[in-house]
Formats: sequence, C-alpha cells, structure tokens
Amino acid sequence: MTHRVKEIFASERGGPGGTGGTPPAPAALAAKVRTLAPSMTRSMQRVAEAVAGDPAGCAALTVTGLAELTGTSEATVVRTARLLGYPGYRDLRLALAGLAAQQQSGRAPAITTDIAVDDPIADVVAKLAYDEQQTLADTAAGLDTVQLGAAVTALAGARRTDVYGVGASGLVAQDLTQKLLRIGMVAHAHSDPHLAVTNAVQLRAGDVAIAITHSGSTGDVIEPLRVAFERGATTVAITGRPDGPVTQYADHVLTTSTARESELRPAAMSSRTGQLLVVDCLFVGVAQRTYETAAPALSASYEALAHRHRS
Repeated sequence: MTHRVKEIFASERGGPGGTGGTPPAPAALAAKVRTLAPSMTRSMQRVAEAVAGDPAGCAALTVTGLAELTGTSEATVVRTARLLGYPGYRDLRLALAGLAAQQQSGRAPAITTDIAVDDPIADVVAKLAYDEQQTLADTAAGLDTVQLGAAVTALAGARRTDVYGVGASGLVAQDLTQKLLRIGMVAHAHSDPHLAVTNAVQLRAGDVAIAITHSGSTGDVIEPLRVAFERGATTVAITGRPDGPVTQYADHVLTTSTARESELRPAAMSSRTGQLLVVDCLFVGVAQRTYETAAPALSASYEALAHRHRS
C-alpha cells in the first residue's frame, strides 16, 4: 500500500462516513453498494460495482490490483471501502470472500431481470416478487439498528408525532400514523406542504418529526423537518440517500434500499416497499416499549371495528 493511501486511511479513521462500529456482514455488501452508489463519484462507483459484481475475483486482488482493474487509484479503492462501512481494504476483502462463499453455496440471489413489455403476467408476478424480496432484504441488511432503536425511544416517549411525505412517501406516512393512532399515540400525517410547516412550528422538545423521502431532496418534506429541528423536536429521516439534504436536519437517519429503476418499475414502487418495512419496525418497537398501554389500545381499536367485518 502506498504512503499516500496510508495517509488517507489514517486521516479518515473515525471521521465523517467512517466506521465507528462493526463492519457490515458480507450479505449486506450488495445492499450497501446499491444504496450508496448514487452518491459516489464515478471512479468510486466503478470500484463498488466491481466488488459487488465479482466478489470472488476481487477478493483475490490486492488494493493495487483492484485499482488497476477498475482504472482508478489505490486511494479511491480505500475510500470506497470506507464508504461501504469497512475500516480498510483488508476488511472489505474478507467480506468479499464471505459473499463469494455464500454465492457458491447457492444462497445469494441472481441479479434482478427487468420487466419487459411483452412479459407474460406470470413472469411479471415472479419478477416483482423477487424485486420486493430483494428490496426488503437489502433494507434490512443496511438498516442501522442503533439509529432505529434511538428513533423508537423518541417515538415511545413523544408528546406528539408529525410525519411528512408526498406522493408514494405520503402513503407511507399515513400508514405509520394510522398504526401509531391505534396504540394510543398522538400522530399526524402531512402531505400538504403548507400545513406541514404550520404544524411543525408548534413542535418542541419532546415531540418527534419524521420525514419520508426516498430521494432525500424533496423540498416539501425537508422544509417542515427543518422547522421542527429548529424548534427542538427530535427529527428522523427515512430515506434512500443517507447523504441527501434531508439528513442535515435529522437527528436519526434510517436508510432504505435503492433498487434499480426501469421503464415499467418506477423508483417509487421499490422505495415504498423499503419504507414500509422501516415503518413497521418503528411501530413494533414502539408497541414493545409501550406494551402496557399499547396492547389495551390496540385491542379496543379492533373491538370498535369488529362489527364492520361481520357478515
């Protein structure tokens, strides 16, 4: 390893984007690449795509060999490894070897095939089911459970929770608030940007504001989160872009998987799947923390609607 690469490794240890805890498991590597690739430089993308596409081959390469293979530099390889969550290239190689072993055992899925215009409906069902499963697996693998636990703690003790989302993310926001309401929490979903901001002004310490935006750059969602942040509320961002503008106003960031977009499968379809998983994790976590009040409230809500489901 060159002296320049060693300098980069030393200066970045523990810094922004560095790893302060355990490196991702091998199974999470592909998910991390899909999630972080859009925010990488083109040279770093080449490194990330190479290791995700051929983990066995790359695991056998030195840092110099991988740099030559991808037409980049040793420094770029080290930076990419760190951005993916590994302390250094040696740790990334170990993860690649583990991922290669999983693939050889048949446990790793094949690359998703896009839906074609003339696909039979049975193939559409199979491909969509596969993509949904992959999105869920990727989101679960990349979800920071420390951040999730902190968000759950804040929600469980919140005086009030406001959730912001527009479009498909607005539907997810409504899903979360409906769940929280059924266990006795005070929660509101806001898809109208004006109402979102005017409600955010009323928040204070002890309240929670959640922004749901796959791109991480939706202004109608960022603005109310900023206002809530400035008012002292605990803020949470559920996003597919952990480097997006929304995260600068988020105390806790929960990252969802970034799936490939195609003509017949817009990004909103896969992003919604990952967001719903995160929402369900939040809800179950809050229900666990507040079980003594949540269980009776949930039972009462079921009973109140029971007569509507009887024939």
